[in-house]
Amino acid sequence: MKIPTTLKHKPVIVSEDYDKIDGRYAGASDAKGLSVGLAQWNDRGRVDVSAKVWRYTGEKWSRQSEELPLHRVLDLAIFVCRAKRYMQEAYRYPKLYDEEKPVIDRIALQGGALDVSVCTDNPMIDEDIRLFRDALEKDDELLSERLRRLSALLKEMGY
Repeated sequence: MKIPTTLKHKPVIVSEDYDKIDGRYAGASDAKGLSVGLAQWNDRGRVDVSAKVWRYTGEKWSRQSEELPLHRVLDLAIFVCRAKRYMQEAYRYPKLYDEEKPVIDRIALQGGALDVSVCTDNPMIDEDIRLFRDALEKDDELLSERLRRLSALLKEMGY
């Protein structure tokens, strides 16, 4: 399916037919494409680049399509990697987290830090963290394939 070029987000580089490889939603996903391009919130004289997941309901392009500035895409990738790494070692705790120290990490970014913590404010955290672990384990092959690909690309780029 062709990504629209007449909407506010202006695609520059696209990946169409993303629904065919959208993890466990492959073949039944409403996420039809990915793009990087000019952000929909651009004003005169100010141009931002963004990434977008294009969702299609079967009748029209969805308002639930997500557009993110590229730094947020990367922040999410960092955040997901750190959460996944934490969960690989979480078996050491009876509740899969340290109740006395729920802070997982502070990742230095932009003169500040990206804080990563177990959400102990969640009244169902003990159950939810087990469900989260189980879902990560279930999708490990899908996630690992993508992480290996990301690692290889970063190495190719000199990172």
